[in-house]
Amino acid sequence: MSAPPTLLVVAKAPVAGQAKTRLATSVGDQAAARIAAASLLDTLEVVGGLGWPVVIAMTGDLAEAAKADELASACGRHRVIAQRGGSFASRLIAAHHDADAGNGVVQIGMDTPQVTTESLQSAAAALECHDAALGLAEDGGWWILAARRPSWTSCLATVAMSRPDTGVRTEEALVRSGARVASVPVMADVDYWEDSHAVASLIPHSRFAAEVARIADREQIGSQP
Repeated sequence: MSAPPTLLVVAKAPVAGQAKTRLATSVGDQAAARIAAASLLDTLEVVGGLGWPVVIAMTGDLAEAAKADELASACGRHRVIAQRGGSFASRLIAAHHDADAGNGVVQIGMDTPQVTTESLQSAAAALECHDAALGLAEDGGWWILAARRPSWTSCLATVAMSRPDTGVRTEEALVRSGARVASVPVMADVDYWEDSHAVASLIPHSRFAAEVARIADREQIGSQP
């Protein structure tokens, strides 16, 4: 691939009561939204350093989000499109098609603020000799999906999302569709309060880590919910 791929960030506006609801059971809606906002801001900072075209597929109202002004500024540097489709899988498929510029798409979410440019470049490099690259998440899902062509993502329609075996099922579906699939190293994503502490420890100088520490100090809650 002579030109860089498009980096696709699939994101949900961090609105209190709508974002990170599993995390909110431990820290409350407002705190969960602030953690989600910090995670998205850190993610956008990393992807902005790649020098690739970046597309943000957004659902929800950023004007109502935590850290709304910061997010508006960060997102304004990139192309922002609305997610479309009735199910999460259909929205992912549509986002790949909408973002593709003919050089492949590397897609992540907003739950891995510890992502590095090196890990993203590794996924892109895999597309030189593979049709797709997939990185599993520690909870059994997946955190990254790269595809040479958006048509390879059509198989996601057959995969049940948000399950402990979603990652394995996604890989199986890609292989069944005929794709040559490369593996990207496993990474933790943030769903629960204990996840926040584990990820924050990897990026101690980040917005994300600062927000987690602020909430822990205020609420006097530790690494367990």
